[in-house]
Amino acid sequence: MFPFRIPLRDWISDGVDVLIERYAVLFDAFSAVVFFMVDGLKDLFMLGHPLILMGIFVALTIWMAGWKAAVVAALGLLLTENIGLWPAFVETLALVLTAEVLVVVVGIPLGILAAGSDRVDTLIRPVLDFMQTMPAFVYLIPAVMFFGLGLVPGVMATFVFAIPPLVRLTNLGIRQVPQDLIEAADAFGATRTQKLLKVQIPTALPTIMAGVNQSIMLGLSMVVIAAMIGAGGLGEDVLRGIQRIQIGQGFEAGLAVVILAIILDRITAGFGERRGPPPGTA
Repeated sequence: MFPFRIPLRDWISDGVDVLIERYAVLFDAFSAVVFFMVDGLKDLFMLGHPLILMGIFVALTIWMAGWKAAVVAALGLLLTENIGLWPAFVETLALVLTAEVLVVVVGIPLGILAAGSDRVDTLIRPVLDFMQTMPAFVYLIPAVMFFGLGLVPGVMATFVFAIPPLVRLTNLGIRQVPQDLIEAADAFGATRTQKLLKVQIPTALPTIMAGVNQSIMLGLSMVVIAAMIGAGGLGEDVLRGIQRIQIGQGFEAGLAVVILAIILDRITAGFGERRGPPPGTA
């Protein structure tokens, strides 16, 4: 139909090659930091008896979501240990939490920046749309090329896939802060930083926590996909069950992922609910 073909794939490949050639040292250093974070969290969680970490999870669930949710969490954690998936459960938890730390560190400032400037919001919105609609498997390709195989590319693919909702909801939450609160802060002579830290972020916190919740859920949805590049954890057990057509093994690992998702969902959602409804919803 067309007399020529746009060499898009060549441009992308050449661009990635240039990045790898010029910034290999930075990628290696960043990879070492991420691996240290994941491995450190995993060793910390495995340091004592599994009941210690279970107790912490149950206590957090009671505090944030009540005793009914805590009973479900306790039963789920005990089941995970009983079927022999506790080490994989802990590895998945470390991977997801590391990715979420990166999501929060990058996503909240980006959301604040977008909320403070319509131009930035206009520029960043199509990028977020692109990140959310791109098939998750595609993220594995550059992750492997930049960081090799293993936990680190799994964390980075999870980070890219999970960051859009936090940026969007941080932006939304700050934009929804009632104008009279902003005017009151201005009347008291608050600086821009003081307004942000003492008025806008605290008021928008429930919406921001909803973004954290959604990004964690998206991160957990990447667990099985990340296992394809050696990320390990529960995703590896699910993948092994698929490859060997072992339905029971795949179901057990999938159930453990669901248990982890329920616990993290209740804790993060409870944190937002304890801070009251998002602005404009009351």
